[in-house]
Amino acid sequence: MLENYGFEVLDLGRDVSSEKILDTVKKESIELVGLSALMTTTAPAMEKTIRLLRSNNIKSRVMVGGAVITEEYAKQIGADFYAPDAMAGVAAAEEVFG
Repeated sequence: MLENYGFEVLDLGRDVSSEKILDTVKKESIELVGLSALMTTTAPAMEKTIRLLRSNNIKSRVMVGGAVITEEYAKQIGADFYAPDAMAGVAAAEEVFG
């Protein structure tokens, strides 16, 4: 959906380590990181990734979503945006990139 609205997307795939996300954000100067979880067992990885980005002074904004993610959980883990659906993800990108 983001690509349909003209945004460039770098898809790292699934089951990506927090460290790989950090390395990619640094290397590519990523301004908006999108994380998605479809199972409750994968949701804690979002928190780990956000903590790792913040502890490395990464200024990128982070958007989270997926079937098991709630707005409350997004706030709890320090995400900048909660995207309950693809259009909310587009709205977040428009806010970041204007």
